[in-house]
Amino acid sequence: MDRDNGPGMRVPEQRAARERAAGTALRFTVLGPVRAWRGSELLPSGSPQQRALLAALLLRDGRTATAGELIDALWGEDPPSQALATVRTYASRLRKILGQDTLVSESGGYAVRIPRETLDLTLAQDLAAEAEKVRGGDRAQARALINKLLGLWDGEALASLPGPYAENRRTSLEEWRLQLTETRLDLDLEVGSHAEAVSELTALTAAHPLRERLRELLMVALYRSGRQAEALAVYADTRRLLAEELGVDPRPELAQLQQRILQADEELARPADEPAPAPAPVRPAQLPATVPDFTGRASFVRELSDRLGAAEGSVMAVSALAGIGGVGKTTLAVHVAHQARPHFPDGQLYVDLQGAGARAAEPETVLGAFLRALGTADSAIPDTLDERAALYRSTLDGRRILVLLDNAHDAAQIRPLLPGTEGCAALVTSRVRMVDLAGVHLVDLDVMSPEEALQLFTRIVGDERVRSERQAALDVVAACGFLPLAIRIAASRLAARRTWTVSVLAEKLADGRRRLDELQAGDLAVKATFELGYGQLEPAQARAFRLLGLADGPDISLAAAAAVLNLDLHTAEDLLETLVDTSLLESAAPGRYRYHDLVRLYARACAERDEQPPVERELALSRLLDFYLATAAGVYALERPGERVLDHFAPTAYPGLTFQVRETALDWLFSQSSGLLACATQSAGSGMPRRAADLLMAMVDLGESGANSHQFATAAKAVSDAARTAGDAQAEGRARTMLTHALSVSGRFAEAETEALRALELGRLADDPVSLGQVPNQRGIIALYENRHSDAEDHLREALAAFRADGNKPGEASALCNLSRVHLATGRTTSAVDLAQQGVSIYEADTSGLALRLANGKYALGLALTGTGRTVSAQEVLTEAMSIFRDSRQQLWHGMTLFRLAELHLTIRQPAHAASHAEQALAILRGIGGEWRRANVLTTLGRGLAGIGQTDRAQVCWNEALSIFDDLGSPEAASVRELLTPAPVATAS
Repeated sequence: MDRDNGPGMRVPEQRAARERAAGTALRFTVLGPVRAWRGSELLPSGSPQQRALLAALLLRDGRTATAGELIDALWGEDPPSQALATVRTYASRLRKILGQDTLVSESGGYAVRIPRETLDLTLAQDLAAEAEKVRGGDRAQARALINKLLGLWDGEALASLPGPYAENRRTSLEEWRLQLTETRLDLDLEVGSHAEAVSELTALTAAHPLRERLRELLMVALYRSGRQAEALAVYADTRRLLAEELGVDPRPELAQLQQRILQADEELARPADEPAPAPAPVRPAQLPATVPDFTGRASFVRELSDRLGAAEGSVMAVSALAGIGGVGKTTLAVHVAHQARPHFPDGQLYVDLQGAGARAAEPETVLGAFLRALGTADSAIPDTLDERAALYRSTLDGRRILVLLDNAHDAAQIRPLLPGTEGCAALVTSRVRMVDLAGVHLVDLDVMSPEEALQLFTRIVGDERVRSERQAALDVVAACGFLPLAIRIAASRLAARRTWTVSVLAEKLADGRRRLDELQAGDLAVKATFELGYGQLEPAQARAFRLLGLADGPDISLAAAAAVLNLDLHTAEDLLETLVDTSLLESAAPGRYRYHDLVRLYARACAERDEQPPVERELALSRLLDFYLATAAGVYALERPGERVLDHFAPTAYPGLTFQVRETALDWLFSQSSGLLACATQSAGSGMPRRAADLLMAMVDLGESGANSHQFATAAKAVSDAARTAGDAQAEGRARTMLTHALSVSGRFAEAETEALRALELGRLADDPVSLGQVPNQRGIIALYENRHSDAEDHLREALAAFRADGNKPGEASALCNLSRVHLATGRTTSAVDLAQQGVSIYEADTSGLALRLANGKYALGLALTGTGRTVSAQEVLTEAMSIFRDSRQQLWHGMTLFRLAELHLTIRQPAHAASHAEQALAILRGIGGEWRRANVLTTLGRGLAGIGQTDRAQVCWNEALSIFDDLGSPEAASVRELLTPAPVATAS
């Protein structure tokens, strides 16, 4: 509110209206440099002393300051002789700038009268009050308000202002800012953002080493992030520091926190917003609904029910149902599980393990879901399979839980999922018999008897329709091979077509399907189940059904499907949607389609049987490969403009997608990764190894990102094996080049070198300019990582010559930048900078300016500049590189650039910044890049922590790094041992 007590002042409403009309409203900031604006115009506020006067008036909340008070504020106890005249001069100048209505003279003094919302400090105070008000009920909103509040600061409050008043207020405002930061960090921990808070808290504890509240928050954040040893090390560092600096012990709250961490306090591990476990254990009820028309299987129901009922008070009971797909394993298991629920009052767990598909569910993922269903907080769920399995068994101890593991792949998949305690039971379904599962009760499920099959058919279709055509109904279930899934599909189609008679359906099933008796064993019986739906398709639908089933991969996009079918997008979409209506195809998401695993097998059998001429199958897969290769090559060109590799690719006959926006291209590449890798593997084995190897090269970003390196390496190995079998030296060489790259990204340098040697031999045999350039380049990188600097230089000069001979300028730049790193490692810093600058100049010649390879060049240049001590320039180029890596989704390089920035900050003695960057690198590189890179980051993190006095925590990091280096046999272990060796204590002679 305005305070308008002066005579002749305009009322606030009039003034506000006038200012709004003129668009000249004033606003002021003190949380940073003292400034004044009129609208968007920054007003001149004069000398530092004049701004100090303005600040003194702004901070009085509209109250009048006497001339004497202002003199004390500006000069304290030693004012100049002309102090009063100076104050009046400053006030006069400010009044001309701000207006007479704003700076007023009264009672021998001055006052600034402004609306409350025009000063950033009062806005901050209002936000703080609102945050405090809502904190008890809505922590997320309180956190957002404090973040907004802290965003009002623009550096140090009252920056560069002289005078005792400004100094005192600056100190109090900075203390308030720090208190607000602590409050916001406290809220971060309360809402579960503990992992994100570690980096900021590490930096803050370095900047304010004696502030125990920050240390306390850091300990909690580390503990909740699963880093108990580091949390305890923070306490040890704090205790030592307080004793050395102040001669005191940590406050009781900090000591109590240490004890809670030592005792692995579960309450401490849970954020405030995460509900505490209920006094009674959570009772999951995950069983799917049983089918209302369940039929027959009486002997199996009785046998399994007796087994489950006997589980109470005895050792765990495990029953495994096995049989062909579609025989009704899941239906029977769910029905029996529902009947057995009274025997398991503590709940029932269920999961589809997707064992019949290409990507079976990972046991650790399933255990995570089970633990959450049993009431375990996310923060308490460990990372590794063994730890999750142990916690799962402990959680089930003393409880009576039934676990239904549906569609299992094999015994190895389900062993970690078995309860292992008395009173619990597991019911397993699988297409394979679990003969290697100790103590299991095996049940082999066969097809239905004719009587049961007819009963199921009747329940779905209706008694009236079947009673009048009993013989036709028997013919139908016989044609279905008495397989429950086939009967259900046939009966459901008939029930949906009221104009059909049972005889019509029987005639359709009998026509041209004399193979049913021969297809009653194994998967062939499953294929017979789908003859009903397939026989009703129009020729175009049937062709699409057959050809799409040929493609490997979990699903397929509309554009890729159109390539397989050689149709335009609209026609292909209309056709696929009709297949979705017949339930022979599923719509996984808009524009994406997939088969059930059994339907895919059946579709491929149909293609082998019906697709004429047979070459159509080969052409369909060839078009799919062309589509993927052409599209991936377009993405490659956007990321690596000018790269000559594309000129050496095999020609494609079918076009791919084109992208104008780099972000869209990367979206496509990363979202299609599974399909791309599956296509490369399948195509190589289908007689197309050369284009398959080119596809791997075109999607190298998937392997280089780190997130897909394992899958990429698996595909590259499969393509190289297929190319070797086909006798295609060029394709094998290129596939092994990509395998070398993937292994190097994963930190498996010895294996990478082995593959590189073979790839180079094949490249020379095929006279392939791609392998002849890329393989020596890769070998140079590997030798650099292994400290074989002479070998590295030889390899890179070989690569440089090969790239130049091929006219591959980006390749030449890559080799120059890698050579720069060798020169840097061998002390030739001047030439290292020169080589890196040559590489960057080549990259910058491309028009894009944001090409991924430019980031690689800047990365090398940043390292070289760091080595020459030009740290400001180094930090600038490394930050630019990091931005490009982040935008390109190159997680590995993003993390490694943060690591290099951490090393740079150590060089310029900024250990707090070093620790912060290393923390971020560690988080980004989690699970990618290999253990060798992780150990290097841990070593640097330890150096940063040691530099800010957190030596105990540093020791934890170094011990972990040493363990990794020792396991790998890496020479870096020696330098880490030196870090862990205490310096000798000097003694008097």
